Amino acid sequence: MNSPNRPYWNMEVEPKLNTPEMRILQFDKLKNALAWQYDHTPFNRKRFEKAGVTPADIRSFDDFAAAIPVAGQAEIREIISQVGFDMDKLMIELFGEERFKDLYLLTTTSGTTGIPTPYPNFNASIADAQEIMSRAAWRMGVRPGDRIGLCFGLCMHAAGTPQVLWYKNFPGIMMIPIGAEAGTEKILQFIQLFKVNVFTGTPSLALHLIERCPEVLKMPVKNLGIKTLILGAEPGAGIPEVRRKLEAEFGAKVFDAGAGYGCSCDHEIYQGMHWLADDYAYYELIDPETRTPVPMENGATGMMVGTSLNPRAAVWFDMRFTMMDVHQVFTDPCPCGKSGFRYKIVGRADDMLKVKGVPVYPASIEGVIHSMPEALTGAFRIVLDEPPPRVVPPIKLKVEYAEGIRVENLPEIENRLASKMHTLLKIRPSITWLKPGTLERSSKKTQLIEKSYE
Repeated sequence: MNSPNRPYWNMEVEPKLNTPEMRILQFDKLKNALAWQYDHTPFNRKRFEKAGVTPADIRSFDDFAAAIPVAGQAEIREIISQVGFDMDKLMIELFGEERFKDLYLLTTTSGTTGIPTPYPNFNASIADAQEIMSRAAWRMGVRPGDRIGLCFGLCMHAAGTPQVLWYKNFPGIMMIPIGAEAGTEKILQFIQLFKVNVFTGTPSLALHLIERCPEVLKMPVKNLGIKTLILGAEPGAGIPEVRRKLEAEFGAKVFDAGAGYGCSCDHEIYQGMHWLADDYAYYELIDPETRTPVPMENGATGMMVGTSLNPRAAVWFDMRFTMMDVHQVFTDPCPCGKSGFRYKIVGRADDMLKVKGVPVYPASIEGVIHSMPEALTGAFRIVLDEPPPRVVPPIKLKVEYAEGIRVENLPEIENRLASKMHTLLKIRPSITWLKPGTLERSSKKTQLIEKSYE
């Protein structure tokens, strides 16, 4: 093994990320990938046929974007309506017989927006994930001798069980699958018992452990000795106020990971997540409403679209497929000095609300809530009286005030919060105040929207 102080896991490939040289390699791989999809995948062959093109007709990235419309959850629902809930038929249609026979591990998305989507792990995809996740782990400071506590939901979830396999080729680390299902008390006890020093889970769970550790272990969470928090599945690690609180309370470095093949760096100011997989997947942005391409320029915002460059291993970033995540990208060099363009999560296109025509994402509201830690616990809910995205103003929020806040101080706090939201998000909310601890805490992904109309 090379020096533990080297900047990258893969010193041959990672310095080339987001370079013209890599762009040439990507298109060579793309041509082969499209030919494979045409020959082996029923769903994608139909997309070619509907567009009236073959892989041979695609001679540039622009040709690709112009010829093949983006697919996503709507297309999956359409196939489900044809095959019923026969998941085998669904996966054969989407991925083809050859990949289906290579299926080793079947997980799902969390199903927070509806029916859980199958997230198959083929033997080939596990091998690719091991390389990509090792690149991410190295950048996030994981080194031989570390003990990684897996605290995402392990039962079926895509971010859970596969992690046991992702780091198999990373030398000298110990994987400890605890699982969000264990509950905060057991999670804290197991972290202490097995000397976990790298935590992986949701930001919500990490914040909840701060509250629970003094009750369960009779000591602050900082005494656990965790050096690194690898967080994902929801906003939080990219929100400056949340990041500062977690780093201060745990005495650890906080890293953001997910929504694609990337992770944040250790720069003191959050720079977004570095995309680590140019040689495995082609990344695009499109307008969430018109579905037209958005140029990959510094500061551009759009819905992320992925295409696998190794189709035998492809899961959902298969061929111009979107998981509906809205990203902002940064193509200028990162001040940390590491390679790869960066992306920040703006929200999910299917979570977007419109208040007087202004787009508002729950993640943006969460950022404002967490910017006032002296007054608010950070727990809140958006209450919708009718189906989204249209919201009749004012948008309704339930917000917990912090311990020690007196009721007579709430009008002043409300004015500050409303002013911030108007300045940053162009909305003026109606706020219902709740005592600290009123809203349910989740060890998995927190549901920020209450649907009073259901």
